[in-house]
Amino acid sequence: MSIQTIEDTKVKTFPAKPAEIIAFTAKARRRFDPIAIAGKLASTLMPPVVVIALMLVVWQIACSSPTSSLPPPSQVWNEAYDLIAHPFFNNGPQDIGLAWRVLISLQRVAIGFGLAAIVGVALGALVGQSIWAMRGLDPVFQILRTVPPLAWLPLSLAAFRDSSPSALFVIFITSIWPIIINTAVGVRNIPQDYRNVARILRLNPLEFFIKIMVPAAAPYIFTGLRIGIGLSWLAIVAAEMLTGGVGIGFFIWDAWNSSRLPDIIVALAYIGITGFCLDRLVAAVGAFVTRGTTAK
Repeated sequence: MSIQTIEDTKVKTFPAKPAEIIAFTAKARRRFDPIAIAGKLASTLMPPVVVIALMLVVWQIACSSPTSSLPPPSQVWNEAYDLIAHPFFNNGPQDIGLAWRVLISLQRVAIGFGLAAIVGVALGALVGQSIWAMRGLDPVFQILRTVPPLAWLPLSLAAFRDSSPSALFVIFITSIWPIIINTAVGVRNIPQDYRNVARILRLNPLEFFIKIMVPAAAPYIFTGLRIGIGLSWLAIVAAEMLTGGVGIGFFIWDAWNSSRLPDIIVALAYIGITGFCLDRLVAAVGAFVTRGTTAK
């Protein structure tokens, strides 16, 4: 190798490294900048905080009249302070904090929604593989998914003759339809190139399902799961109002029978926050699983 070639190599190779180091350092500094992180958190949290504060002010003004049938926020705070400040108290089987009641309801949701997710993804994949199955079953799914959760409860009570499995069935049958439909649509939209690769590699149906179908349809699947988890939470609250127990739904019904409106309002806040957390959890899992993949 000539001297000129060596010098050219040095000129072309070595100056790039300091630039890479500088770029990496600058990127690292931006990533761990506490001021930027604090600003981002403030821009994310401040709008909902301001909106909630304004809603509370309007609520306080609108319900402060002696003739108002709903309690203002100040009355809710005074009369339901124990439920707000002590969510984990336990004074007996029927006298527990709202956090324990939410956890009991979440256990039922986890079972019913878990079964719906497994069965829904499997049926959706099966239906999505056949255009004739999609055309034949999609109208049936669209009709059944519009049935309200409580409409399934009498049939489930007649079939199972017990409130606990009946509540699980209501969760299952309410949340399974968006999972099936979205999974089927995702499978139908798998690129033909993926199917050709599966044929070349001679993948069996199980290998095709695990390695090709589920990853490719994952954005659609998690869209259905997000809708399903919200419907599951709605279904369990409605079912518990009629089947009893110690869940958050029965607490609301019992508070209504006892004319404890502040307790109902606090319970509604627990339900809303829990539903929001469930949606964010499924969305976070979906974002992690489908990173680098976009639905078409």
